[in-house]
Amino acid sequence: MADVYKLEDQNVDVLRFLYVSQSSAKGRAEALENIQTALDSWLDGYGSPPNSGGAGILNGLDRRAFIQELVPDLLRLSLTCPLDEVRNKCKDILTEVKERGPGVKVPRALKCGPSRFIPASEIDPADTTNEDKQMVFIESFLQNNRLENLHQVMGYHPRYLEAFVKTQNYLLRDDGPLPFPYRHYIALMAAARHQCVYLVRLHAQEFLLQGGDAQWLRGLEYAPQKLRNLCEVNNILAHRPWLLNKNHIEKLTRGNDTWSLSEMMQALIIIAHFHSLCSFIMGCGLAPEIDQGGCTTRNASSSGDDESEDYSSDSSVGGEMNANVLEEDSLESLMQRMKELTESTHEEEPTQEELLKRFELVENQSSEISVPTKEKTSKKEEVLRFVTNSDFTYNDFAKRAPGLDIPTFRIQDYSWEDHAFSLANRLYSDIGNLLDDRFNIAFNLTYYTMGDIRSVDTSAFRQAIWYYIHCMYGIRHDDYDYAQVNQLLERNLKTYIKTVCCFPERITKKDYEGVMKGFKHSEKVHVNMMITEARMQAELLYALRAVNHYMT
Repeated sequence: MADVYKLEDQNVDVLRFLYVSQSSAKGRAEALENIQTALDSWLDGYGSPPNSGGAGILNGLDRRAFIQELVPDLLRLSLTCPLDEVRNKCKDILTEVKERGPGVKVPRALKCGPSRFIPASEIDPADTTNEDKQMVFIESFLQNNRLENLHQVMGYHPRYLEAFVKTQNYLLRDDGPLPFPYRHYIALMAAARHQCVYLVRLHAQEFLLQGGDAQWLRGLEYAPQKLRNLCEVNNILAHRPWLLNKNHIEKLTRGNDTWSLSEMMQALIIIAHFHSLCSFIMGCGLAPEIDQGGCTTRNASSSGDDESEDYSSDSSVGGEMNANVLEEDSLESLMQRMKELTESTHEEEPTQEELLKRFELVENQSSEISVPTKEKTSKKEEVLRFVTNSDFTYNDFAKRAPGLDIPTFRIQDYSWEDHAFSLANRLYSDIGNLLDDRFNIAFNLTYYTMGDIRSVDTSAFRQAIWYYIHCMYGIRHDDYDYAQVNQLLERNLKTYIKTVCCFPERITKKDYEGVMKGFKHSEKVHVNMMITEARMQAELLYALRAVNHYMT
């Protein structure tokens, strides 16, 4: 087990003291030199760390306590910073602290790497020699003062990572209607719906760095009413977005503690972004950041020490998918089915009535797929404090209450390209362009390979995944033949997709390993990217349609 980590123990002074992500090499060198000088003085018994107030230091105890808090972040910088000069300098500082800091314990990183599902040896390190990845890694670090495990895993696909980083930085750091602390608080509210401790911790930290009130981190009841008013919309979008309507938008924009339309647009996109990001993080089994549970001061021989606690979700206890993977769940079988599909394209096109029947068949079959269940739940207080109505979860669209009169969402009536894109840009300038870039890259990205097989047209497989996810959310594309979903996605893969998309907190390593036999890790990550983006687009279609109905 990893050492105990608590949100309330975070020291903002430590994070600001170790801020080295200046854009210029000169600025970084000066920052590192200032860190070295300050640590030298404290190790020699002089001066006061930022949080001591310059008084009350007894035999250097405050100095040692502050240095101890610095060490996990120094370790992170020494291992995962993509800039050589920062990484090497932090290694030197850690060595000096270990030699000269009596009473200071220098931890070591746990061995699992950025992901619990993917061997560390198969993920490009921070100092990768791939120039495209290195450039995006550096950009990520300069924006966040860290290269996240999330970005290292996304680094399999540099084009997508670049678009993702641009969008997230725009949402959280660039000009926009919402105050910066609000943005990160909304992010952790969204992440808490899926018990994603990884994101809750990251954005609790960012919330504090942006000047947020630490009291708010004690729970929703300590946050402003305006933020609490988002809870119902957050819950609905996370699990049953088809229930969202103009009345929910009206509640937020009228009365006390109201949201402007532009504020609400940014909030809705942040919510959808982080709901879908939970699917990627848990689907790829991301390990905790080194300074947030991914290091330990225990001896290497300690039992279980090299296995990081499961911080991507809130519980390491989960069910498993069918361990006896069917023979059809193989790369050779998929290639054969893709070949048969190509050969059948000359057949007579089905009528609209037949296409509708095929959609309804896939929809009903999806509702019959059981996802893994948990024998017990281990929810952490650091997540529960940001959750309301925790029993509200995904329920199959096909099993929606008949009295609610919620029809299938026809994409021809309200599409991303023709409707939602322009509304997003109108209320939150340029965000539609950034999202559109992400959707298109995730949907169209291909290297024309599957496993070790080359020169493969993967378009039909990618379409089947995207449209299957939309189908689970009640969205129908009239011009798509849903028979292809059943032809290309075997049941075990459908179960995996449904779990990652709708119940990501239940995914286990065995689930990840039990599907897409013969696929490379980069290809499985690509599938999780498509799940992430298709889910986000589905949430946004419902959200923006509700905003449009309210405005008209």
